Amino acid sequence: MNEAPHQDAGTAKAPHLDESVRRIRSAGRATLDSALDTGRALRHLIGADLALARSATGRALAWLAVAIVFGASSWLLTMGALIALLQALGLSWLASISIAAALSLLVTGLAAWRVSVFFDYAGMHATRRQLARLGIGDEEDEGAATPDARPHPSAPGPSAPRSSAP
Repeated sequence: MNEAPHQDAGTAKAPHLDESVRRIRSAGRATLDSALDTGRALRHLIGADLALARSATGRALAWLAVAIVFGASSWLLTMGALIALLQALGLSWLASISIAAALSLLVTGLAAWRVSVFFDYAGMHATRRQLARLGIGDEEDEGAATPDARPHPSAPGPSAPRSSAP
């Protein structure tokens, strides 16, 4: 029983060398055409995705402007109400306005501090350290141990291990 399939395979005639080369070339061309079509489709997809992202960014910026305008106006109205409340409680105009201004300055200082922290996170310090270890980047950055080069304890994500060498 085992010999019957083996005999059929032995009696089948193999294609001529020229035919084999034509088949291989045809399969290679089909593979190349498929890869080119895939590349074109990917290029069109990336283009469409970038156009969508560009449009969404523009619309997001427009709504951000609306949010800033209404946020600022509501903050001004809130401060006006606070001043009126403090005035009704018996404080002078100067004291009421000063308290509202101090509160505004406190919030402004907090926001400025958080902005500086997040801009520092955007400096890609871990990537810069790894590139410096590979010898890529500015030579000045490699030797300078600045506070900006160290990860912040509250930074999101894992921090890179530090070496004990100076």
